[in-house]
Amino acid sequence: MEQRSQAESALGGAAYGMLFVLGLVMGIVGGFTQAAWHVGPVPFVGMIPSSAIGWLLALFVVCVGAGKLMGARLGVSVTALGWLLVSMPFSLKLSQGDLVISGTPAGYIYLYGSMAAVIVAFFLTPSSNSGSWLLHGQQPRNPT
Repeated sequence: MEQRSQAESALGGAAYGMLFVLGLVMGIVGGFTQAAWHVGPVPFVGMIPSSAIGWLLALFVVCVGAGKLMGARLGVSVTALGWLLVSMPFSLKLSQGDLVISGTPAGYIYLYGSMAAVIVAFFLTPSSNSGSWLLHGQQPRNPT
């Protein structure tokens, strides 16, 4: 088993911390802007919520990128956890009647589509922790 120095461990922890903060920021900005733009009429739905779809795709790309760059599924999980900790309370109605992510098509696409995107990103990321590009400066090699 390879021993990591304290500096490498601190750098890895800082990288995961920044991914968590990135998930928080994506949840805050996405929650407030997911219903901002609509394009074209669609029968029975109204308008296609293009900003909700855009945030769904952005979360997917960021999670896949985090997982691939960190070399483990933990990168996806940490980013998704940050997003989830913000988005779920935004979908709850407060006693004053405030609601950030409402039960509109845009809200449903944003919440459920983003959860599905995170799950797909999790399974697209390799589960082996053969090394992070950040700590070793190169892509991990295939052992075969």
